[in-house]
Formats: sequence, structure tokens, C-alpha cells
Amino acid sequence: MIAESLNMSVGSVFTIMTEDLKKKKLCARFVPHTLTTEQKEHRIASSEDLIAAADEDPNFLKTIVTGDESWCLEYDPETKRQSSEWTSPGKGRPMKVRASKSKTKTTLLVFFDSRGIIHHEFLQQGSTVTEFLYHFESENNYLNDGKNDLFDVNIFEGR
Repeated sequence: MIAESLNMSVGSVFTIMTEDLKKKKLCARFVPHTLTTEQKEHRIASSEDLIAAADEDPNFLKTIVTGDESWCLEYDPETKRQSSEWTSPGKGRPMKVRASKSKTKTTLLVFFDSRGIIHHEFLQQGSTVTEFLYHFESENNYLNDGKNDLFDVNIFEGR
């Protein structure tokens, strides 16, 4: 687009942009949604509280337990390279049916602290993270299996 508007070759524009102007072409990062001003202010206040707590107690960051969830499809598709075959001269390319995405997926929950993973679990089909956390809170100290003496079950209060 720039090359056309300036009536220059693409190579010349690329050289000027990268070598002379030290520019890089970056793709935009997609985000799931934008935050409201109130949400941004809440995040700033929470971050400031965490920084203050870390300044007061050097071991504070070691007490934090966090978690994440991820969808896992229940299949391991063969890649194009993995499905390659040796063929004789004159023989056509082997045909391979493209693997369709698995209709069966499950949620993986992982909890970790400053030392690493302290618990992981695949949720049963049809279960939700909210349902898991409800059971987690009602079972009192679900994650504390003796490996993490710093875990405090009250981390989910106020959510």
C-alpha cells in the first residue's frame, strides 16, 4: 500500500522502513473485551495493595496461590509431517482424510504457587468451573494435601 502510493518498489519501502527508520511491522493483539474505567481503577487499586503487601513482607509473594483453566480436546491429531510416507517414483501423493476437531473436550484446572503446580484436575464432562469452586470451598482446604503449607482456602473470598 505504501509502495503503491509512493510509486516505489516494495523492497525499497521495506529497506527504508526497517533499516533507515528502524520500524517493525507488528500484528495487533486481540483481546476478549475492553475494560471500563471502573474496572481499570479496581485493577490499579488491587495492584497497589499487592505491592504494599510485598513491600511489608518479603515472603508475601510465596503465599499466593492462583489458578487457570484451559479447554483440552480429547484427541491427538497426526500432523502433516507425521503422516508423510515414502513413495515410489511415478506414484501419486498419498491421500489422508483431515482429522476433524474432537467433539469431546474437557476442562483442565491447574493451581500453582511460587514453587510450581500444586494441583491439577480434569473436570468431568458437563461440570463447570463455578461448580468446581463451589465444591472446593465447601470441602474446606481441598488443595492442601500436605504439599503446600502456605495455602489458605480463603483466597476465593470476595469473588
